[in-house]
Amino acid sequence: MKTLNFSLIASFLLSALAHAADPATIVNADTALALLEKGNATYIENPHSTPKAVHEARIASVNSHTPIAIVVTCSDARTAPEHIFSQNLNRLFVVRTAGNVVDDIGLGSIEYAVKALGVRLVIVMGHQNCGAVKATIAGGSVPPHINSIVNQIKPAVAAARKEQGDLLNNSIQANATQVANKIRHDGALGNDAKDLKVVPAVYSLETGKVHWLN
Repeated sequence: MKTLNFSLIASFLLSALAHAADPATIVNADTALALLEKGNATYIENPHSTPKAVHEARIASVNSHTPIAIVVTCSDARTAPEHIFSQNLNRLFVVRTAGNVVDDIGLGSIEYAVKALGVRLVIVMGHQNCGAVKATIAGGSVPPHINSIVNQIKPAVAAARKEQGDLLNNSIQANATQVANKIRHDGALGNDAKDLKVVPAVYSLETGKVHWLN
């Protein structure tokens, strides 16, 4: 009889849990689409249903794209930068991926905002209890495209394992810092990089506070 590798089984189960959705919270596609269509109709037809400043910003920015910062953050639905930083439309240029990692497309988006829009601040914002970082720590088998995210986060987790304290929290911080360094070194920013600031941070789901890492 073959000996069961309990460590491998546990790793697989933890990985699966990191991606599992509670069936009770799932909204079917037709219902979700109807809600969004209704919301957009309200946004257009009844500007008084949204803050006056948002309506005015939408009108004012039709022909003017002038964000003050780039925010690279997680796709997690709890981390909307405009809300977290109390910013209106046309203020933040947002790049969102699971695990707030950046590939060539993410770097290209950042380069565009820097070169074409003149943005001089990039914030890389990880967040408390990040599922992508959890999955990386857990290991095990994940679908190929999720694996591409995990592979980018692995070096941060490896670095965090050498530190004292909570592995997940340390990994989230290390990942934000790693992505910030990647933007600094891999972004084709040329002379624009001289006065560009790239700042890693971590957002607390519990308190709403953004903790700056440098």
